[in-house]
Amino acid sequence: MSQEQGVHTPTGPAGDPTRHGPLNPAEARGAVRRALAERPTGQGAPYTPDSLSDALLVASELTTNAMLHGGGITDFDVEVVGENLHLSVCDRERRRPVTLESVDRRGRHRCGGRGWPIVCRLACEVEVADLPTGGKRVTAVIPLLGPHPEGA
Repeated sequence: MSQEQGVHTPTGPAGDPTRHGPLNPAEARGAVRRALAERPTGQGAPYTPDSLSDALLVASELTTNAMLHGGGITDFDVEVVGENLHLSVCDRERRRPVTLESVDRRGRHRCGGRGWPIVCRLACEVEVADLPTGGKRVTAVIPLLGPHPEGA
């Protein structure tokens, strides 16, 4: 049986004064830290410094992508389930994240486009799902006990 501990932060439309939850990557990182720190002693997996860094980076990348490409963060969830951290970010855009080449057609280096590959590399599982009311939910599962085996 897995132990679950998490922080769900329901949100309203952008600009809604009753909106709760992360508004930016720094607040998302804080929610990740709280979810790990608020677990009852002995419940949930321990985590390594590297897995904490991975989780914080994934939280930053997903929230930044929602802000830059998805019309803003509409919901955010983080919870510890067994030996993994489940992190979900919702936004208003149905378009799926894409990986861009590091150079454009003219051979110029792009300054962005590396966030999605980072998320996919650090997570042992990534899911993108359409939401019934529009937009999408991106969920990444980050192993807390260290990196997942290559090809997993």
